[in-house]
Amino acid sequence: MRLSPVFRDVLAEADGPLVGLWTASGSPVAAEIVAGSGADLLLVDGEHGPIGVDGLVPILQAVAPYAVTPIVRLPWNDHVLIKQFLDAGAQNVLVPMVSNAEDAGAAVRAVRYPGAAGERAGARGIGSALARSARWGRVSGYVNNADRYVSLTVQIETVEGARNAAEIAAVDGVDALFIGPADLAGSMGHPGNPSHPDVVAAVDGVIDAVSAVGKPVGVNAFNPADADRVVGRGAEFVFVSADVTLMAQGSDAAVTSFRERHGIRSSGSNSHGTSDTY
Repeated sequence: MRLSPVFRDVLAEADGPLVGLWTASGSPVAAEIVAGSGADLLLVDGEHGPIGVDGLVPILQAVAPYAVTPIVRLPWNDHVLIKQFLDAGAQNVLVPMVSNAEDAGAAVRAVRYPGAAGERAGARGIGSALARSARWGRVSGYVNNADRYVSLTVQIETVEGARNAAEIAAVDGVDALFIGPADLAGSMGHPGNPSHPDVVAAVDGVIDAVSAVGKPVGVNAFNPADADRVVGRGAEFVFVSADVTLMAQGSDAAVTSFRERHGIRSSGSNSHGTSDTY
């Protein structure tokens, strides 16, 4: 049995920037709908979305028939959680809040099985015969070839992380870096304002630093102008919206359009704010 190509390989074979969407609702149906959009990537959010290990499996199953690469964001850089998400079948994991090379190294060890004596460190527990990751033992030689089936992306979203971006990118086993402007803005003293000039400059600086090391870098950019800017700067992948965002905006627009056409005043029962860019 063969598994899907991992994010690392998809990036290497891409002939232009990759576009992605989020699924944060926890709904396999919503995930399948956005997977069918033609997006290259689908970010399954286990950090801020209500998606745990149990909820992850039906989402991965729902999107499997589509030509989209799912990337699963974990709640935290925790080797137990990483083991569980990998065993549930996540081939591409995104670890949030990585701020230095030590954080990145811990994530690398967590996604790797131990190597042969003296070869390399690895902390992932070996239980592939019991897990979806190896399709319950049906992927021949999974343990010895597991690195082929797993890709690690780390997320830069603090001042320290931005400062150490090149060092983080140079860590062996880190396949790509992903910039989260919302938390970066908060870390820089501009919460809720990822478009602040200082944050924009920091994002651009991380893109430059990571590109200079030769690692792929991506950005979360729901604002089209931000998405165009970072791609022009050298970002190789960008996430442009989410299932929950599209549902909220679409439902608001449908209701507002009806009321405007019929001269009906809004009840004022709903309060709407601007969305953050995670």
